[in-house]
Amino acid sequence: MRKVVRGKLHGIRVTGADLDYHGSITLDPDHCEAAGILPMEFVDIWNKNSGARISTYVIYGERGSRCCILNGAAARTCQRGDEVIICNSVYVTEREIEEIKPVILTFHADNSINERLGYDVSRDEQGRLAFSIIKFD
Repeated sequence: MRKVVRGKLHGIRVTGADLDYHGSITLDPDHCEAAGILPMEFVDIWNKNSGARISTYVIYGERGSRCCILNGAAARTCQRGDEVIICNSVYVTEREIEEIKPVILTFHADNSINERLGYDVSRDEQGRLAFSIIKFD
């Protein structure tokens, strides 16, 4: 089994940090659903501003809020306005790599969706794996 990208929120801005909350990251359900991220699912978070890398679980916030709030200990890793990458993953066999179609969302500064992209793995004429990025919008 190999751990691969399942979905990604790329360049979403942190809208808040709540140190006194009991943990996790709060995200807009609209963003999560579009990228295939489930509530209570563990995600990796990479802060583009500081380089911090953490793992925590997702809770859904208010639909349509465009929120990205780090809670509990995770609140110490980000400041409001930091750009982060949030990625979930799945384990697949090498044969299944061509079947998974990750969705990647990129964002404007106000956390509205800029682009909807997809990752595609296929085979070339010689049977070798090939990778491409597909733009949905």
